[in-house]
Amino acid sequence: MTIAKALPDTAALFEALDRTWPAAEMRQHAGWTLRLGAGGKRVSAATQAAADARIEDAETGMRSAGQHPLFMIRRGEDALDAALEARGYALVDPTVLRAAPVSRLADSPPLTVLTGGFPLGLAAEIWAAGGIGPARLAVMERAPLPKAYLLGRDADHPTGVGFVAAAGTMAMLHAVEVLAAHRRRGVGRTLTRAAAAWAAEQGAEVLLLCVTRANAAANALYEGLGMAEAGAYHYRRAPG
Repeated sequence: MTIAKALPDTAALFEALDRTWPAAEMRQHAGWTLRLGAGGKRVSAATQAAADARIEDAETGMRSAGQHPLFMIRRGEDALDAALEARGYALVDPTVLRAAPVSRLADSPPLTVLTGGFPLGLAAEIWAAGGIGPARLAVMERAPLPKAYLLGRDADHPTGVGFVAAAGTMAMLHAVEVLAAHRRRGVGRTLTRAAAAWAAEQGAEVLLLCVTRANAAANALYEGLGMAEAGAYHYRRAPG
């Protein structure tokens, strides 16, 4: 199976992103999809839903909800990107959406997989060390089932964590964090394969994840696992 045949279309990929890393609230507003709620850029950004949507309407909707205007720009939205740049919006976090068939990745690495409920205190501590705090843990908590928390271990020592959730035939890996003492030892690779093994058990066919283009080490890891670029986006943040 080739990656092109395995992957759904771009709209389905971004739908999986919304379903597995959900905003506290999503509103349709004057041709825009507004994501509301703390937890990082992905759950706080507006996306264009209609070609004739006006930027001013999105700005008004976000500000009225107490959010600083932030837009997610996907491939093919060059006109919107240029219009925001002309307004002084800053370019933030160019990001790659990577994917591979679960069958290429899945195996049974030595991991503890915690399913459902809130992550153990130990996992939360590891996430906190990497800057993933309560707001993003709340995103994981509100993600619908099926989902799993991944805890990597080397003997009795924790090595890293991750979060994976399924959306139909797709599963998405989020929030991979490896403890500093265990980096460059294959922990990220092991967590990814564990996520794929869990996804296979849920009937998912494709594993997805997002990684910023600036993260060269992570991109090299995922390319080495055969996770091809399936989409891309970046953000535009209002000045001030």
